[in-house]
Amino acid sequence: MNIVELIARKRDGAELAGEEIAGLVAGYAVGDVPDYQMAAWAMAVACRGMTAEETAALTEAMLRSGEVFSWPAGGPPKVDKHSSGGIGDKVSLILAPALAACGMAVPMISGRGLGATGGTLDKLEAIPGFRTGLSMDEARGVVDKVGCVICAASSQLAPADRKLYALRDVTGTVPSIPLITASIMSKKLAEGLDALVLDVKCGSGAFMKTTADALALAESLTATAARMGVACTALVTDMNQPLGRMCGNAVEVQESVACLAGAGPGDLRELTVELGAELFSLAGKGTLEEGRAALAGSLDDGTAMQKYREMVICQDGDPDAELPRAPETMVTAERAGTIARIDTEKLGWAIIGLGGGRQKLEDAIDPAVGLEMLVRIGDRVEAGQPIVGLFARKKDETGATAAVRRAITIADQTTSPPPLVIQRVTA
Repeated sequence: MNIVELIARKRDGAELAGEEIAGLVAGYAVGDVPDYQMAAWAMAVACRGMTAEETAALTEAMLRSGEVFSWPAGGPPKVDKHSSGGIGDKVSLILAPALAACGMAVPMISGRGLGATGGTLDKLEAIPGFRTGLSMDEARGVVDKVGCVICAASSQLAPADRKLYALRDVTGTVPSIPLITASIMSKKLAEGLDALVLDVKCGSGAFMKTTADALALAESLTATAARMGVACTALVTDMNQPLGRMCGNAVEVQESVACLAGAGPGDLRELTVELGAELFSLAGKGTLEEGRAALAGSLDDGTAMQKYREMVICQDGDPDAELPRAPETMVTAERAGTIARIDTEKLGWAIIGLGGGRQKLEDAIDPAVGLEMLVRIGDRVEAGQPIVGLFARKKDETGATAAVRRAITIADQTTSPPPLVIQRVTA
């Protein structure tokens, strides 16, 4: 197979055959196709796109590059959720144990930060000792014992995606619907799921900036799931401001624990319950309304918290450990007015600039840094009022303060807050 020819044909907008895509992915998985050629091909896909057939072929090739989970018949329904990525999106940490408390099994394979957005694994690794690198047998064991696990894709599971996922993060090829679809679905379908819910973010802090693009991704994902025989729903949700109030790593874990204790920000709880209700219904356990009641009940009665603690302990973490937090300073409003716009992506890059994310693959993450959002879109503020709490090392305060101020627009006119859930999509 001539890899240079494949890159050139895709660069020129040609449609590749399924066997060509399968050969490319198989070669990349074993190291016969080098990173620089795969990066060039990924950029060609990002610029030219893929047909539905090509996307399906890529998903299938990624899935078949490794092993898949198998589960004994007659057990609880296997369900999972995936988010396309946002700032402050910590739903997975809450939803997985809540679903387990409601009688479902959650073999959640999660990722690290991608672009400006944070990663679930990076957040969990702020917990001392927490181990995300589990083998498939270890992950299966945690699910059998607790009902949920949140871990990285092992070397056995979709290895081609694991390599390409990291490559996309540093080559500007993250916001591509075919690549996003294949990446998400190859990992999720390898989990052996009965049902999947997708949280497709839309807005300034999402890969999909417009509703039209978010709907296109949601439709691509749900169509691929349907083609593979997995019940699936997608919710297109707002990312024009951070989800919850905390953005970072350790601070997001702390906010997740608050939500598991029946508290926490209303928008975080609402979205967790809505996504869980979809899975409750897709798994055949009841109606959406019954699902909402069951999920909310697990947060209020302590059963979701108990599952979270059990999961953390099973993955060698300490659920009672004090998590690190850098000193907090306040970013204040420079004028009076209404919070008209938050460039949420800029906030994500500000956190990365503090050390809370990666700019290069080998970068270490400082779990103690981050932001606390003290205002929301539509809020009235006065000059000098604190609008963001900044958890930062002293040397980074000045630059981060300026970056946060640039991300928040204060205007004279009144602005209405955006809806949290924009649209529900099924195949």
